[in-house]
Amino acid sequence: MKVFFRLLIFLFSSFLVAQNTAQLDSLLVQGIDARSNKEYTLSLELLTKVRTIAEEKQLYKQQFLALNNIGANYYSMLDYGEALDTYLEAYTIALKHLDENEEMIVLNNIAILYIKEDEPEKAEEYFSKAYKLAQEHKEPIKIGLYAVNLGMLANQQNKPNVAAAYLAEAKEMLKNQPALLILVEIALAENYYKRGELKKAKVLADSIFPKLETVTHSDERISTLILLSNIATDENDISKAIGYGQAALKAAINPENRISAYQQLAEIYIKNGLYTNAIEAKDSIISLTESLNQLKNGRLFETNRVKFEIADYRRELQRSSELRAQERNTLYSLLGVSFLIICLITWALYNSFIKNKQRKILHQRSKEFIELELQKKESDNLLLEKQLHAKEAMALLEQERLKNEIENRNRKLAAKALQISGRNELIKEVINSLTNQSEITRNAFLTNKIKELKKLLKNDSEWDSFLTHFEEVNHGLLTKLRTNHQELTANDIRFLSYLYMDLTIKEIASLFNITVEATRKRKERISNKMGLEDSTALYRYITTI
Repeated sequence: MKVFFRLLIFLFSSFLVAQNTAQLDSLLVQGIDARSNKEYTLSLELLTKVRTIAEEKQLYKQQFLALNNIGANYYSMLDYGEALDTYLEAYTIALKHLDENEEMIVLNNIAILYIKEDEPEKAEEYFSKAYKLAQEHKEPIKIGLYAVNLGMLANQQNKPNVAAAYLAEAKEMLKNQPALLILVEIALAENYYKRGELKKAKVLADSIFPKLETVTHSDERISTLILLSNIATDENDISKAIGYGQAALKAAINPENRISAYQQLAEIYIKNGLYTNAIEAKDSIISLTESLNQLKNGRLFETNRVKFEIADYRRELQRSSELRAQERNTLYSLLGVSFLIICLITWALYNSFIKNKQRKILHQRSKEFIELELQKKESDNLLLEKQLHAKEAMALLEQERLKNEIENRNRKLAAKALQISGRNELIKEVINSLTNQSEITRNAFLTNKIKELKKLLKNDSEWDSFLTHFEEVNHGLLTKLRTNHQELTANDIRFLSYLYMDLTIKEIASLFNITVEATRKRKERISNKMGLEDSTALYRYITTI
């Protein structure tokens, strides 16, 4: 009983912990959309919910995606430290539980953050890890992308030869990707400039520039204009250098790009003695820097507020999770008690059935014993009254004794057959009771046990023993049947044996483990085989053989 109880609890708990990952994916999409719309608080709430549930249910892919997008939120809010911590947590999950695709994604994000934090060595370390993973798995596009990143970083570190090698590889890998190839060409133009090949740098930058008209490439457009301005400065074409710098300033939208444009103009003005203009540019840089700092401070305050709200939200989720755990434990306890009560009721009904059956058997045997005693007394009186006919009376008594013995044995056989019938009925009740329980049908172990019970219903091993006893009691009956009706099968003989013992159709149906209707049809088929027009005459016929 303990085993069944544990199995029931296991099945039910497995059903409860099953999660619909589609729901988490839907929340992820909502969180990403909210970030795109700059609704950072809403985005972080949704993503934190996904992260908490995924962590509890060990759904590592959803947990990784939630963390990666939480990091992206902090990046957009200029909280690079918090973004880095979140990306590192996502990186740990990718290493332990996910494949290299997720690992490369988060490595690239971490490297970009280190560039923002002005730590080029760290950025190079993480870009290199992503680059090597892409090479190990032979993914050309990813190899090209990470080679571009490494090339741009080498340009910034004034390592033009290193950058040239990476950019040559990137150009080969991304030659069939026009949108990505633009990034390679911009980095190559910068590399030519770093190596002093001004003419090549100018030609390539001029060819790229018309492709950067869209808003998507605004940052690349500004960097290209600044590069052209630098080239013009080195060629002593001051008017063009200033023109490119002013064009970059005009195209710049965010404060960081405007600061870069003003810095470019300030350097040109200083080199050419235009100090008034240089001072104005420097003033603009100071003003923009103050605005950027105010923006960062505002974003930092917003970030801290969101962090507090998220922490409070996670506490609420934790309390909710604990409450659900308590409810599950209560439900398990109720199920256990219910199962125990059902088992006790079944056991009590089974005992009651056995006791009633035993009482009937004892009553029947007592009745038979009394009848035998009465018959014996009558026989004794008859012997006393008819001494002259002693031999004839003795013969009659012997015949009567044999007849009674045959009847007694047949009764015992009938009782045994009824016992088998009762057992079959009980097994069928147990099978029907178990089969109607959905929890048990999903359990392979219990299903196998039910099949074994069904096989027990079909087991005819007791028939051989029954047949031996029946032949001993009813000498020649079965032999006569086989001789006179050779078309009868073994099951037909068995059916006639039960009928000879005066068992009912219902009792015979239980012994054969078939329906009552099927039993009646079998009786009709056997009657036809034996040449009897009416199946009701079958019993009278076999008792007179």
